[in-house]
Amino acid sequence: MNAALQQILLAAPLFVLVFVGYGIVHWGGWPKAAADALAKFVFTIALPAMLFRLMSGFASLPPVDVRLLAAFFGGCLVVFLLGRLVSAKLFRLDGVSQSVFALGGVFSNNVLLGLPLTRILLGDEAMPAAALVVVFNALTLWTLVTVSVEWAKTGALTLAGFGKTARGVLTNPLVASILAGTLFSLTGFALPSLIDQPLKMLGDAALPMSLIALGMGLAEFGVRDGWQQSVSISVLKLVAHPLAVWGLAVLLGLPPVETQAVVLLASLSVGANVYLMSRQFHVMQGPVASSLLMSTALAALTTPLMLALVAATF
Repeated sequence: MNAALQQILLAAPLFVLVFVGYGIVHWGGWPKAAADALAKFVFTIALPAMLFRLMSGFASLPPVDVRLLAAFFGGCLVVFLLGRLVSAKLFRLDGVSQSVFALGGVFSNNVLLGLPLTRILLGDEAMPAAALVVVFNALTLWTLVTVSVEWAKTGALTLAGFGKTARGVLTNPLVASILAGTLFSLTGFALPSLIDQPLKMLGDAALPMSLIALGMGLAEFGVRDGWQQSVSISVLKLVAHPLAVWGLAVLLGLPPVETQAVVLLASLSVGANVYLMSRQFHVMQGPVASSLLMSTALAALTTPLMLALVAATF
């Protein structure tokens, strides 16, 4: 119980910053353009600077166990299939809606919420594991849902859809900064102070700004119709997903740091990308928007509790 309380107290200030961002827009009247500008700065400048600096020393860090990818994305596949089954049997949704519903159960807010929480709760030693998940997360899960949607709509798959997804992921500033930092680390050189210090300052600012940007973005969404579906998505995301990933991590014998990292990332709230997918296919927009708010609020308690449970087993 003390361990769980400690994790909650450590995570609480981070979720306070999310609430501050929400309040700035929802009650403070800040325009959506301000939220968009901050989010753009965080995604294209601050977080890439932090990730590049972190990964520039990757070669000197202890090797990351790649079994974490099997544990994380294997858990994603299990819960995605479960989500499709639940949405079909319980809510009688069509194939496209099932795909978006199921994506909500596995697509975490790994960037704006996951990276700050990983650094605060698990420390810098867990960041390479989190970065590895971030690199493959969008490509793997967007491909999964694209295949699912195309199959539901036409009963066939196309290489064009996969190529477009891969191209978008590889040009993402976050993924590009992780790959560039890793390649730089292989040269054996250290970053000169003139570059390292500005990157450090940007990285230090990235984490609080990303949480405020998340809160500001959440203020755009409201609780709408379809709350039963929103609750179901949130349960899949906050409970079923981390439990599935944890189970696979145990089966694969994943080391403690990597296990805690992947379970933490799996336990996070629904990512905003799921809402973008719902808008793209014109389905589930209300329930997905509600699940973003609901799962973010609940994750303030469920994520620290889940992490405390995992830590207690080592």
